[in-house]
Amino acid sequence: MGLLRDEASDPRRALPIGVFDSGLGGLTVVRQIRRMCPQEDILYLGDTARVPYGTRSAQTVLRYSRACARALVSRGIKLLVVACNTVSAVALDMLRVELDLPVLGVIEPGAGAAVAATRRHRVGVLATAGTIASGAYPRAIASRSSRTEVFGRSAPLLVPLVEEGWLDGEVPRLAVARYLETLAACDVDVVVLGCTHYPVLRDLIAVESRRVLGDDASVVDSAEATAEELRDFLATRSLGAASVREGRLRMLVTDRPQSFADVASRFLGHPVTEVEQIDL
Repeated sequence: MGLLRDEASDPRRALPIGVFDSGLGGLTVVRQIRRMCPQEDILYLGDTARVPYGTRSAQTVLRYSRACARALVSRGIKLLVVACNTVSAVALDMLRVELDLPVLGVIEPGAGAAVAATRRHRVGVLATAGTIASGAYPRAIASRSSRTEVFGRSAPLLVPLVEEGWLDGEVPRLAVARYLETLAACDVDVVVLGCTHYPVLRDLIAVESRRVLGDDASVVDSAEATAEELRDFLATRSLGAASVREGRLRMLVTDRPQSFADVASRFLGHPVTEVEQIDL
């Protein structure tokens, strides 16, 4: 009865967490949320009909983001996690103004984790071209530490490698090494994974970072940092699910649900059988 009273006093607690991304990458955020907040229901939307967002104009990203957010809000969520670095860089402020619920992104948590991890105050960011061009990570890091310099490197080959399942071997290793060599010239000691696809390659990136940048180099996973911030936010606002059961995950896409399910299994670490296709 106590759990029921808790949810009756604030019915939002029983609602799912909404998460959206341009495609599959946001599932790395979902995986971390499920690990840290296992009792929470999650409603995930991947805009697979219009992926990728990283090469789109800011105006287009704003329009797509608004449509995704409204689709989730219309289905009933208690807060929104924007599990896309490009959208977090371009559209987060707009969504916070327009939506009558909390909105969390992935850049601010990743920036905070990077500042905490760096010792030389020199941070490298691997991300899409759109995220790098936005300057979002330098701004977010500067708001936390005026001493820390940020060096960005777009890493476009890593997304298709992840989606094709090329997670080990010479091809992904050489691609990762090539991108890190640019950051090595900047003497960074922290590498931020500034695209939510990249955590799938985290182990490989960590190995190559130590080889290319030095044994003291560390890798910051913005997906993990976002889940930690979400967990703390739910506790602070008393919005966490009162139920003790394992939360449910429901997945929506805008195109090719079976293809999404096949690759989603790799991101989540377990088989995916149900994916619903919707129109925006």
